Amino acid sequence: MNQASYDRRSDCIAKVGVIQMLGIFQLLPSIRNMPVAANETRPREPLKDRALTIAKERGIARARDFDAAGVPRATLRRLQDQGLLVRMGRGLYQLANVESSASHSLAEAARAVPHGAICLLSALKFHSLTTQLPHQIWLLIGHKKWAPKNPPVSLRIIRATGEALTEGVEIHVIEQVEVPITNPAKTVADCFKYRSQIGLDVAIEALKDCIRTRRATADDLWRFAAIDRVQNVMRPYMEAIL
Repeated sequence: MNQASYDRRSDCIAKVGVIQMLGIFQLLPSIRNMPVAANETRPREPLKDRALTIAKERGIARARDFDAAGVPRATLRRLQDQGLLVRMGRGLYQLANVESSASHSLAEAARAVPHGAICLLSALKFHSLTTQLPHQIWLLIGHKKWAPKNPPVSLRIIRATGEALTEGVEIHVIEQVEVPITNPAKTVADCFKYRSQIGLDVAIEALKDCIRTRRATADDLWRFAAIDRVQNVMRPYMEAIL
């Protein structure tokens, strides 16, 4: 190859390189504005912010909530030391300086035992059907379900099966926590069923208040009396009131 041919070839290669470089610079703005693919990860928020967000959204967060979000236990301990997070009980956390409602302990019980339902004296108090002030949270669970050994609040466990366990349970949101609570009619029937534990006088008072305030119809009361098999016990008091 003579010198002239070599020079012409070098010029062509140089021009091609310049054209390619110009093309790349033209594409750069488009590349920067391209959306991130669904399978690509963006930088995640700091662990501290992530943990506080979970606690705020959950009201009372469980340890497994933080685990699912990739927040290590060391971060939770640091937040406790900083006074930003409070450990309510084993595996339960809440933001510090949060004003608690009168039903706060019900939310704690629901977080500690998610398969249970607030019942009897605690449900009566929630529905304003008693003057009693229970010192424990009465909780209805299945016969074979576990109960925590060291709950954040004092629990009184009541066990049941079938419809006596599942019927008449409503969900109420307390401090952003979904709390299962037996409805007024089911609660009154339960009081007669467990009258040996709470007292017949409490059950009668609850029945009177339930009918007087129209929190339940007679049909509702009879339905749950049948489920709890206390029709014969409740009948004379129902007939005397209605």
